[in-house]
Amino acid sequence: MGLRKKNKSPPVLSHEFVIQNHADAVSCLAMGLLLGLMFEVTAKYAIMFITVQYNVTYTTDERPEPVHFYEYGPKDVATIFFYMLIAIILHAVIQEYILDKINRRLHLSKTKHSKFNESGQLAVFYLFSFVWGASILSAEEFTTNPTLLWKDYPHSRMFFQVKFFYICQIAYWLHSLPELYFQKIRKEDIPRQLYYICLYIVHISGAYILNLHRLGLILLVPHYLVELIFHASRLFYFSDENKQKGFTLWALLFILARLLTLTLSVLTFGFGLARAENPGFSIAEGNFNILTLRISCLAAICLTQAWMMWKFINFQLKKWREHIQNQIPKKTTNIKIKPTRKESSKANFVNGAVKFEEGTSPRKRKSKML
Repeated sequence: MGLRKKNKSPPVLSHEFVIQNHADAVSCLAMGLLLGLMFEVTAKYAIMFITVQYNVTYTTDERPEPVHFYEYGPKDVATIFFYMLIAIILHAVIQEYILDKINRRLHLSKTKHSKFNESGQLAVFYLFSFVWGASILSAEEFTTNPTLLWKDYPHSRMFFQVKFFYICQIAYWLHSLPELYFQKIRKEDIPRQLYYICLYIVHISGAYILNLHRLGLILLVPHYLVELIFHASRLFYFSDENKQKGFTLWALLFILARLLTLTLSVLTFGFGLARAENPGFSIAEGNFNILTLRISCLAAICLTQAWMMWKFINFQLKKWREHIQNQIPKKTTNIKIKPTRKESSKANFVNGAVKFEEGTSPRKRKSKML
């Protein structure tokens, strides 16, 4: 009976060691920040990482109860950093306890394995963000009255749920950058993933900093629904290639989401903010309603939507070509190729000699009588 070979652990601080133990290291760092709340000396610093900062309380004659709002500031960077650590930990938990177990059962190839992990992680995030964002929108009035998207701008004050939603969104997409290294993403897939990660960071951060969180929220929720359907459909497709009906629903909703995004963006930047009562630029007041920024924001959104439509059209053309290629072999197998006379005559000669079938003999030529 042979002895089992023990798996050699990689050298300390090597690439493989960091990749295997990154979740444990990040968990220790997050626990250290939480333990900082227990001591009076470090509590005032640790609380910046854990709780949402810049609380502003207002009281009015109509409502004697105090109303709590939040603004943004430099301390939000610390809060985003902490929840980025939480996102890395949750990413590792979902990967190890859910996706890896499913992958072992499906026996996917390396390419499909990487895409399955990507869609699995994003599907969980999109589902959580869509439900959370929809619950926030259900309590807001601008979902039924679009004029509130630009009325009384700048919207520098946010409720707790809105600010915490944006912090978690920025933290998640920032955590996706180191995950490209931790998950050993293939070099061919890194540029594609970097494109959409950077686009999310720029657009969500822009809406947060420019006090356009109302517009950003109402555009993110339907977009996340569309992306949720796409990645859920891709997960079902990897489990069974015959399950492709979800892509049809995704294609329809994708076009509607692009039209909604362009319509609300043009209304907000082209008409609403252009006719606002207090145009100007003031960092202290959070007012960024000037022509240059309005054109820049609208151009960024339009270019992003055009790029997404270009990728969508290429994806549909690729699926159409694959469908045609799958249909061609079925037609060719049903057609029997009949050999021509020349081919049949050539087949009777092998290496210059006549080849006869079994049970046949060559004809004997009659000799001519002189």
